[in-house]
Amino acid sequence: MEKKKESFFETMATKITCWTGSSPAFGIAFAVIVIWGITGPIFKYSDTWQLVINTGTTIITFLMVFLIQKSQNKDSKAIQLKLNELIAASRHASNRMVDIEDLTEKELDVLHKYYQRLSDISEEDDDIHHSHSIDAADDLQDFKINERLGGGAKQPD
Repeated sequence: MEKKKESFFETMATKITCWTGSSPAFGIAFAVIVIWGITGPIFKYSDTWQLVINTGTTIITFLMVFLIQKSQNKDSKAIQLKLNELIAASRHASNRMVDIEDLTEKELDVLHKYYQRLSDISEEDDDIHHSHSIDAADDLQDFKINERLGGGAKQPD
C-alpha cells in the first residue's frame, strides 16, 4: 500500500506530540520552571514575573490540547479499524460489533445490556468456549433448556 502524503498539520502534530512526550521535553520544561523560580528574587516576584509564566503555560497548554486531541483521534481510529478487522476475521465474533463506535450513547447502553445477558448466560455454562456471541449464547441456552426438558433439539455449532 502506497503511503499518501500527509498534511502539514498532521505531520507537525505527530512530531510535536512525540517530542513533547519525551524525556528531553520534560527536562526542558522543568528547567524553564526552575529558571523562572530562581529569577523570582531578581524581579522581586513582580506581577510581570508571574504573568510571564502564567501566560506562557496557558498558551502552551491551549495549543497542546488540540495537538493531543488530533493525535488521540488518529490513534483511536486506527485501533477501531484493527478491532473491526479482528471481528471480521473471527468466525465466532458477531459482525454487529463492527463500527459500534458510531452508535449513540443510548444504543451503546442497549448493547451493554445484551452483553450483560451474555455474561449471565455464560456463567451458567461449564465450558466458556461454547458461547461466542449473543446469537450463539441464545442458541446454546435454548438447546440447554430443551435438553433439560427432554427435547431432541440439535446442539448449535
